[in-house]
Amino acid sequence: MPKKTAAAKSEEVTIDGIFGPGGLLAKRHPGYEFRASQLEMARIAEEAFAKHQHVLIEAGTGTGKTLAYLIPAIRSGRRVVVSTATKSLQEQLFQKDVPFLQKHFAPNLKAALMKGRANFLCRHKVHQMEGQPVLKGIDEIDWFAQIRDWEKLTETGDRSELTFLPDDADLWNRMDARSDLCSGQKCPEFQNCFITAMHQRAQEADLIIVNHHLFFADLAIRQDDFGSILPEYSAVVFDEAHEIEDVASDYFGRQLSSYRFEELARDTENLLRVLQIEAAPLRRHLARLRERARSFFERFPEREGRYPFGPAERNAFVDQNREAYDELAAAVKRIETELSALTPKPEEVVSVARRASEMRRELAFLIESEEKSHVYWYERRGRGIFLAATPIDVSEILRERLFEQFDTVVLTSATLAVAGRFDYLKQRLGVLPAAESVLPQEFDYPTQAILYIPRALPDVRNPSFGASAAAEITRLLEISQGRAFCLFTSNAQMRDLHERVSRLVKFPLLLQGTAPRSVLLDRFRTTPHAVLFATASFWQGVDVPGAQLSCVIVDRLPFAVPSDPVVAARVRVLQEDGRNPFAEYQVPEAVLALKQGFGRLIRSKTDRGVLAILDNRIQRMQYGKIFIESLPAYATTQDLAEVARFMAQPEK
Repeated sequence: MPKKTAAAKSEEVTIDGIFGPGGLLAKRHPGYEFRASQLEMARIAEEAFAKHQHVLIEAGTGTGKTLAYLIPAIRSGRRVVVSTATKSLQEQLFQKDVPFLQKHFAPNLKAALMKGRANFLCRHKVHQMEGQPVLKGIDEIDWFAQIRDWEKLTETGDRSELTFLPDDADLWNRMDARSDLCSGQKCPEFQNCFITAMHQRAQEADLIIVNHHLFFADLAIRQDDFGSILPEYSAVVFDEAHEIEDVASDYFGRQLSSYRFEELARDTENLLRVLQIEAAPLRRHLARLRERARSFFERFPEREGRYPFGPAERNAFVDQNREAYDELAAAVKRIETELSALTPKPEEVVSVARRASEMRRELAFLIESEEKSHVYWYERRGRGIFLAATPIDVSEILRERLFEQFDTVVLTSATLAVAGRFDYLKQRLGVLPAAESVLPQEFDYPTQAILYIPRALPDVRNPSFGASAAAEITRLLEISQGRAFCLFTSNAQMRDLHERVSRLVKFPLLLQGTAPRSVLLDRFRTTPHAVLFATASFWQGVDVPGAQLSCVIVDRLPFAVPSDPVVAARVRVLQEDGRNPFAEYQVPEAVLALKQGFGRLIRSKTDRGVLAILDNRIQRMQYGKIFIESLPAYATTQDLAEVARFMAQPEK
């Protein structure tokens, strides 16, 4: 275990003496304002670290939860991992909050930021590529020159520093530090490697900041005894903990896409070119691999979306396409064999051969496995086909691998409780006995927000809903003068309503899918009276404070699509267990999603605006009460004139 950090109790002062009125935060933080819920959260977190217990804390926007868990973490004298939902939140913690703590509370605090390998430059690849004819076009030549100069200056090698490089630049995929082509300690750049440096910093750190994807990638590796990514630690904090079931399901499952076969061929060709290995037979087999992969994946239906691929569907598929499946497996095996036969055989070649072997095994599992603990499915997304096997229930895995292995797990988010209780989350995640707290809200929701539920709209399942919803959205946008998110539960509904509304309003409308997410957000923030039509990825993790976002419209209660293979499998298991999947799974899941969507609106004490849900089941159906009870105490109306009066009030 790590030694006790000097940051632990550098000042003999209580949590109240830090977070209370007139305390150390008040004296040292320029934007400080006393928040009772922040003080309460810090007390709870401090007790959890001291008593080595798990805790669940729902802390609404504006609580100041980051400092409320970071300060108790560094006072604990333990090595603590903080896991966030996104890389941008990671960077905010590391670049803003950690330096503040080091300056004012813990001068000896050592913190490390850890991301996945694909975020970092591989120095060895840069040196190999220099002078080789491997760059495509003027842009790549220019980017490579800038990256080569940056490599000599950067301390981290983190791609986030490269503001000039487009998100979709293929050049980065050929230069990053993914393990697929890594030769580890045999690499001549191992001592100077950015990954090596990241691990060294983590080994020396008291506080390690990761994201959920890296955390569960590490937990899955530990499960299989393949070593670890993170150093040893004894406590973990999950910020945005409502996301961890989905992320854990991905990493404890299996997935293989059509893109992976193209990447294997491309990376092998680049490797041969950089290492100046001729290997003409291998090049012919790479061309054959591409043909076999294309032939196999084009056998899947052309319809977009996610579909069941259980034993019955797979058996029927293989019966019809046995030759294409066998030829693809044989083509991957041949690449593995050809690579293994190369002499001399640099370590990078060994890594690619190992990768081919793993892909062959993954393909066999996804097509042939009959493990009943997984649900099997495929998805067509654009030009790609994704095959996957997802655990139906990750609660037992998380109980054994997380909650029983580490004595302190702090789970926090603005959306963890359903009707004030944590039963749903504890059941889904396998949380062992834990302290629980729903903290008081910091915002004055009754005066800052009004919830509008139209009285006259038809049921969302009625064919006339689309035209009526478009008219209702138009009236709301006229009141809010645009400045709105319109959030949908399906792409088809989003596109349909966007087309209808675009004929009825003068405001600039933005549509998800027409540009990268970050670009759309920037356009929304900088375009007066803009309206964004979006689906799932904009329901959470989006922050637009101020009057630019004054209205959030949700088309319907965000129940997961019942035909989705994972949802259907989880419903079936609960039914077989004699339980009520609608009440125990589908409603709570939708409640948390709605809380996330509505949470986009009020982000500060000066924000105000309209929340609208066009699905009147929230008032007609018995289960609607659970949604209402789970939301903050918004002022509520069914009268559009009252919405107009609310929005006409001068800001305080």
